[in-house]
Amino acid sequence: MGRGGDRLYRNNGDGTFSDRTEAAGVDHRGLSMAAAWGDYDGDGELDLVVTSYGHLVLYRNNGDGTFVDVAAEAGLGAFEGFWTGASWGDYDGDGKLDLYICGYVQFDYRPEYGGLGSTQYAQVIPFTLNPSSYKPERNLLFRNQGDGTFEEVAELAGVDNRDGRSLSASWSDLDLDGRLDLYVANDVSDNVLLLNRGDGTFEDVSHSAWAADYRGAMGLAVGDYDNDGDSDLFVTHWIAQENGLLWNLVRGSGDTPPSPQLKFTDVADMLGLGQISLNDIGWGTSFFDFDHDGLLDLFVANGSTFEQPEDRSRLIPMRNRLFWQRSPEDGFFDLSEVSGSAYQEDGVSRGAAFADYDNDGDIDVLIMNHQGAPSLLRNDTETENHWLKVRLECASGRGGCVGAVVEIETANGRQRREVGSQSSYLSQNAPEAHFGVGAVSVVGALTVRFPSGAERRMEKVEVDQTLLVRE
Repeated sequence: MGRGGDRLYRNNGDGTFSDRTEAAGVDHRGLSMAAAWGDYDGDGELDLVVTSYGHLVLYRNNGDGTFVDVAAEAGLGAFEGFWTGASWGDYDGDGKLDLYICGYVQFDYRPEYGGLGSTQYAQVIPFTLNPSSYKPERNLLFRNQGDGTFEEVAELAGVDNRDGRSLSASWSDLDLDGRLDLYVANDVSDNVLLLNRGDGTFEDVSHSAWAADYRGAMGLAVGDYDNDGDSDLFVTHWIAQENGLLWNLVRGSGDTPPSPQLKFTDVADMLGLGQISLNDIGWGTSFFDFDHDGLLDLFVANGSTFEQPEDRSRLIPMRNRLFWQRSPEDGFFDLSEVSGSAYQEDGVSRGAAFADYDNDGDIDVLIMNHQGAPSLLRNDTETENHWLKVRLECASGRGGCVGAVVEIETANGRQRREVGSQSSYLSQNAPEAHFGVGAVSVVGALTVRFPSGAERRMEKVEVDQTLLVRE
């Protein structure tokens, strides 16, 4: 394919990275889409799945800094398609990580399509860009059999989503029954909310839960933005469609009573996230507390799909947005204009991954850009607020604690995080729980509910530290 290909950068621990792609044996070259880390074989080492237009790659970690592609022997190698988002999660509770793969469209390249197009929102859309021009691709669910192999069970489980053009999917216990559910973001087709029945199958409650959201959905963020104890959903969309904030009503809040069934309602317009995004095309996104005040904020990576009139080989750039949450009642405010030079630069951004790469306690952002180098946004927010970062170590063979729930109690209230729930658009966040705690100097109580059902509770936890909690 010439230049390009996937890259692996090792963190040197001093603010710099080293390219270890070839040395590690992960130099796959193809039309790659997403990458997601997960310890599927339970040996304590993170393995790596890569999706692409073509086939899937599964790199098993050898534990010595090298990897080997085991997709064929693991049962992933025979699936050809347009594969996009990848999400690890133990949906059947057997202690082994399973894998959900999003399929986009059954793309059929023909040179004669290049001259065809249609008009949408006063813009000429090439035939090959309009996802409605192609049949949807099915989604895949690989059940981990515990012997290094997977069985593809999406149709049997009821999650193959054959009518959706999927780009992102996230595992999260949305109805608080202790089982991982699945929310799938679909482009120009209904989003899908699949409730885990606990018997290896799922129930489609997309419409009854008011979560179908027929728009051009790309990125997903999962988080309890209003600190009421359940996970809410933020969805990025195509131009003129507004981004959506689906407020989870299962617990209820204020004047809203708890719902006897899982229900969501879109409050993006009420809270400052709707109309402001009408001219944006949103992709990667995540909830994160960038200023440590105890309230989750939002980042959205934007980038057009329209070609520049003067150079059709390049796309029209846009600016990314940083939304600060004032309160669950007052909503979110766009701080991009005052958040540094990185937000003043136009680009064509796509994926966004969130982690504290320099280990200073705040969350940084890595952005993937179309036809350009990645952008690494270091969080330099000046604040006297405090933070707590929690990393988990599960019992042997439990796949890295994905699905664990971490809750803290402080004088300012409670906060809840699900480890591994935020996968966003072709991206993955660090598998840890990060909290801003405001001015308090001690967290009154910290509770961890591990995927096995085991629970640990700690009291009077010091702030401004990274805490390791073992099962």
